[in-house]
Amino acid sequence: MILPFPTPSRALVLTIAVAAGSGLAFAPPAAAAGGPFLAHQALYDLSLVKSRGSNAINDARGRILYNFSGNSCDGYTSEFRQVSELDSGEGKVTLSDLRSSSWEDAAGKSYRFKIDTRMNDSESAPVNGVAERIGDHITVKLTAPAKKTFDLDGKIVFPTEQIQHIIAAARDGKSLLELTVYDGSDNGEKVYNTLTVIGRPILSDRLPASPDPSTANDVMKSMTRWPVTVSYYDRDARAKDGEQTPVYAMSFELYENGVSRALVLDYNDFVISGALDKFDVKDSKPCK
Repeated sequence: MILPFPTPSRALVLTIAVAAGSGLAFAPPAAAAGGPFLAHQALYDLSLVKSRGSNAINDARGRILYNFSGNSCDGYTSEFRQVSELDSGEGKVTLSDLRSSSWEDAAGKSYRFKIDTRMNDSESAPVNGVAERIGDHITVKLTAPAKKTFDLDGKIVFPTEQIQHIIAAARDGKSLLELTVYDGSDNGEKVYNTLTVIGRPILSDRLPASPDPSTANDVMKSMTRWPVTVSYYDRDARAKDGEQTPVYAMSFELYENGVSRALVLDYNDFVISGALDKFDVKDSKPCK
């Protein structure tokens, strides 16, 4: 979903690059038992929950605008823009502007992605490519940051598949799920091992402690949701003392129609929350 960040500012800048890929909170929903997934627009407010460790920061804030549309025939499209600011103290403030778009075939056979990142006054840093599932392997063709073609193990899943597997596991009452994910983040070549912990279902008649526009929406009121935490590990990193520390972890409540709320991003040195500020259901084009 994301990469090993050399600095906290880079971690925050790529929050959405991760989510757009396999980062879940804003990943495009996939078809699963129980009906189609919801076309919607959501606005999230980012804020600092706590700071710890050697790379502690003073403040973090930002907003994410996310749009999702599509169906199981035409595939799923997600677009978002994140503008965020990270204050490291002593006048060191990093302003980032990230735009991302992706499309994924509902059957998990094809995945296209484009991510464009700007930090302060730096030049744009685009990542652009397509991944195709062919037989027992996946072929990735990148056009940016450099032209490159390479193969991945066919057991690796794309972001939509990841959501699909998590919801299926939640419906089956499973509490743990391990998946290896490719989302095009970092330089377009990263692969991540993930461990998902799924909590007990939250039934529709149970009101949240902190309501938001999703919990008040008539379409969402009948939906079951699950507390989910997904930890992302660099597949190529070596474990120390038999254990590997995750690059980061994402916690959120996942509805059965693919919408997520109550996002928390833990980057080890600091933790950021993503509160759902606005939520609108969009007209959905039926699958023909």
